[in-house]
Amino acid sequence: MNRSGKIYSTDFNRRQMMMRIEPRELSYKAFPASEATAAGMKVLPMNPDAVYCTVLHNHTYCERGGRPLHMHLILPSQHERPDATWPLLVFVQGSAWRQQHLDANLAPLSWISRQGYAVAIVEYRPSDLAPFPAQIQDAKTAIRYLRKNAGQFNIDPEQIVIWGDSSGGHTAVMTGITPHDKELDTDVYDGLSCEVKGIIDYYGPADITRMNEAHSTMDHAGADSPEGLLIGGLNVLENPVQAEPTIIMNHISQEVDIPPILMIHGNKDRLVPFEQSVLLYNDLKQKGKDVEFYKIEGADHGGPDFWSDEVLGIIQAFITRL
Repeated sequence: MNRSGKIYSTDFNRRQMMMRIEPRELSYKAFPASEATAAGMKVLPMNPDAVYCTVLHNHTYCERGGRPLHMHLILPSQHERPDATWPLLVFVQGSAWRQQHLDANLAPLSWISRQGYAVAIVEYRPSDLAPFPAQIQDAKTAIRYLRKNAGQFNIDPEQIVIWGDSSGGHTAVMTGITPHDKELDTDVYDGLSCEVKGIIDYYGPADITRMNEAHSTMDHAGADSPEGLLIGGLNVLENPVQAEPTIIMNHISQEVDIPPILMIHGNKDRLVPFEQSVLLYNDLKQKGKDVEFYKIEGADHGGPDFWSDEVLGIIQAFITRL
């Protein structure tokens, strides 16, 4: 009898002891499926091909000038293939080369990851702390770090594509086409390659000296403009020596192979003129490079138009053919 006056049945206690199953360490395969049922219960089959993603926030990949640099990792997994390796998309978030918000495209990139890709959203040093080529150096360092730790993240180190939007698009293209340019690199994780299989450019600048030749809602030439800060707080048009290394076309030649490039840009972009992508595309075609170019009619600088099912299908098709 307990304090409330209730009497517990010794038969009940004995039965509970007899029914108790001691916990055991079992593999998923060895663990028995429950046969319990309930009236009205509905049954769904397990999908062995379903992909589940987890996010590793603010993972440090290196330190530059006393500043830790981070990445967000979106890592897929499958119940039936816990040790599977996944192609990697390295995404460089645009920010006018200033401080990035790495979460800005986390939601749509998570959708991409569920299609069977690991995604690394990479931080670069902002231009007010480190001008060009710091951003290219950091992206290359991140790629080498991911190759070095491919086993830890279940990444296929031979299947890496770099992708970026706006200033991140500029960084992605420059990173992808200059893997052997030591002036645009560091020796961090030396001995590992920063090469990629393909490049995706969402509305990135191509030639900062020509951005004010088209309609825009902002100045692109002044010392305090994004482009001016990129070259150290200088007027772009008055400092061609500093501006020329940032121009993508100056790093492309007919003789040197570069990865295939996919370009997507809206023709009502108020920040990075659509003409920038036209300049780059024409140069790539003239030099015999593998490039696809899509204009999104009426699209502004980013937004939902670039994450529609149709556009994401184009992205997947491009990656699949590499």
